[in-house]
Amino acid sequence: MFGQLQNRFSKIFKTIKGHGKITESNISDAIREIRIALLESDVNYKVVGTFINRVKEKSEGLEVLDSITPGQHFIKIVLDEMIDFLSSDISDIKLNTKSLSIILLAGLQGSGKTTTSAKIAGFLKREYKKKPLLIGLDLQRPAAANQLEVLAKNNNIDFFTDKKSKNCLEVFTNAKKYALEIKADVLILDTAGRLHIDNELIDELKDIINYSNPDEIVYISDGMTGQDAVNSSKTFMQNCNMTGCILTKMDGDSGGGSALSIKEVTGIPIKFMTFGENISSIERFNPERISRRILGLDDVVGLVEQAQKSFDQDKLKNLQNKMIKNEFDLNDFRDQINQMDKMGNFSDMLKFMPKINKAINFDKKKIIWVKALIDSMTLHERKKPEIISGSRRKRIANGSGRSLQELNQLLKQFQQMKKMMKKVKKVGINKFPFNIG
Repeated sequence: MFGQLQNRFSKIFKTIKGHGKITESNISDAIREIRIALLESDVNYKVVGTFINRVKEKSEGLEVLDSITPGQHFIKIVLDEMIDFLSSDISDIKLNTKSLSIILLAGLQGSGKTTTSAKIAGFLKREYKKKPLLIGLDLQRPAAANQLEVLAKNNNIDFFTDKKSKNCLEVFTNAKKYALEIKADVLILDTAGRLHIDNELIDELKDIINYSNPDEIVYISDGMTGQDAVNSSKTFMQNCNMTGCILTKMDGDSGGGSALSIKEVTGIPIKFMTFGENISSIERFNPERISRRILGLDDVVGLVEQAQKSFDQDKLKNLQNKMIKNEFDLNDFRDQINQMDKMGNFSDMLKFMPKINKAINFDKKKIIWVKALIDSMTLHERKKPEIISGSRRKRIANGSGRSLQELNQLLKQFQQMKKMMKKVKKVGINKFPFNIG
């Protein structure tokens, strides 16, 4: 996620932090590199100009705080401006407390509306204890109703489709009656899209909006499409008064460009991001945490919250106690790998820690040999990996059937994990650090 921007900003920040003294010249160089990085990531050129001007203005006559270096202060300016760019007054999803809540999803074909509708339904079930009903109003695409049904059944979510009808308003009316019968409290409307915006699409959407009177009208934007997504969002906003946006397919390296551009160009808040195929692969759009990830800075609080959702709570509490006592060892490391392997979310966890992610770079195949190496160690070696000398390393490698290089890589990865755990320990769950080191 945001891989391209993360890499560019990491290099820029590394350079600026390397200067013992910040001058007008090296600030100018850094700002020029930031401009190039944003433009190459498909951020709207007007948005880039506005962002750069604000960073320039804040950087003039840079006053350094006692607690941080000049380079860190410049990075903080960039981070603060990024947060401000992505922030909105109304970012939470709006739910009607007195009657049925209605959420309408709109966007181009292929943007991920149907999958996103199921993810929102799952989110509302988990986080708000709601009883959502998915309603298939995409009557243009033959497979749309089937896709919605499969997603709903696989995730135990109620749904309503009518494959015989060609009238969206009729389908909505019948779906609303069904919702009252099953006592659903949130209706999620999956509307039709097109390969391009046309009058027929907009007119149909307006009819559904006027008839259903939704609490939220959400534009679904494919994070991989860059400027096309921004231009489409403007058209939808002008014609349908969108109340928010959801960025989809954010598990790729792009996405930062569309996130920055859509918010600034349209003014509508980004409410969620989705990534991956799993129904739980959706998160609230938190400007502060997303800004840190775009800039390649660690999002420790996001990591902790994800861990709380994913891990066995008793084991997580035990891990926290070990972190406090600085007793995290290779047994714990193996246990965490096991849990993440079962959840299928190791990469999802590491997206919160870009620098750690680059160092660890795990995949499914590596998990197998990591377990083999740890299992070939004695209990004492797992508890105190610093005692693993050359002769011990040779014995462990031979016993596991893996190479010395892989063992050395594992031990290095473990040290990276310990550093990450120290950060979590230092911060605590309810605090957010400004840590740019």
